[in-house]
Amino acid sequence: MLVLTRKNGETIKIGDDIEITVISSKNDQVKIGINAPKNIEIFRKEVLDQIQSENEEAAKDISSVLDFMKKK
Repeated sequence: MLVLTRKNGETIKIGDDIEITVISSKNDQVKIGINAPKNIEIFRKEVLDQIQSENEEAAKDISSVLDFMKKK
């Protein structure tokens, strides 16, 4: 993992198309702005983890229903 120190208003560039700017920092929170092409999906990790977990649970439910229907 690359660790960088930035001040408010400073930017990190990733490749040619992605810029991450520190908007503000206060106490233990940092507000960032992300400029990226529209085809790049950007998610908060905890939200993405929750979506994936719910999808896995839904897939289990579907498997149970399919197994039940095969028995009939």
